[in-house]
Amino acid sequence: MTFLQIQGLSAFYGRTQALFNCSFDISEGEFVALLGSNGAGKTTMLRAISGLLPFKGSITYDGKHLEKVAAQKRLELGIVHIPQGRGTFTEFTVDENLSLGATIVASRSQIKADKEQWYEAFPRLKERRDQLAGNLSGGEQQMLAVARGLMSRPRLLMCDEPSLGLAPSITQEILKTFKALNRDHGMTLLVVEQNVDITLQYADKAFVLEAGQIVASGSAEEMVNNEDIKKSYLGAVR
Repeated sequence: MTFLQIQGLSAFYGRTQALFNCSFDISEGEFVALLGSNGAGKTTMLRAISGLLPFKGSITYDGKHLEKVAAQKRLELGIVHIPQGRGTFTEFTVDENLSLGATIVASRSQIKADKEQWYEAFPRLKERRDQLAGNLSGGEQQMLAVARGLMSRPRLLMCDEPSLGLAPSITQEILKTFKALNRDHGMTLLVVEQNVDITLQYADKAFVLEAGQIVASGSAEEMVNNEDIKKSYLGAVR
């Protein structure tokens, strides 16, 4: 079943066009990688889907057309966007950051239960629940950004460059967590990454953006084994 459908999507920064007539579908429960070089339009795609950027074309999410749906309402519908650079509230504790992620959840008992669930998924955050987020390592801050996003109880989780500035071992750990969310909770994932080889170990399928256009798509296995795609659009696999 198609869960997210992008049709003829074009997006703009002022008068500058960043996406050109992009179309693709994601089924519910899929782990999808959005790949491409710097400046290809990956971040722009996530911003358009989450309602942070004007666009032309159509975005259909769970049967709902999002053209006139504000960003806050998209969050309430279950679309969560973790932006590049993590963006944790450094002056607040880990626990307070999680509370801030649950602003659309009305039940206090549900918030408490969700916190405990994600503390179990991220044991290092549980150990540091009373520490200021600004005192965490880069990897721990990325984990906190993910956990805070999960506090909104998303159905579609979008994450922009989770590996940015992190060691490959930490990237592996975060992507393993994404795969567990996908496998155990049926969460649909759209992850932007430049670490192609690591990401394709976990994704079900991938789309490749180049100069604002979708230039290739296929299963993760097809992408890994297609040398022409890797050389032409993804660069050397790291």
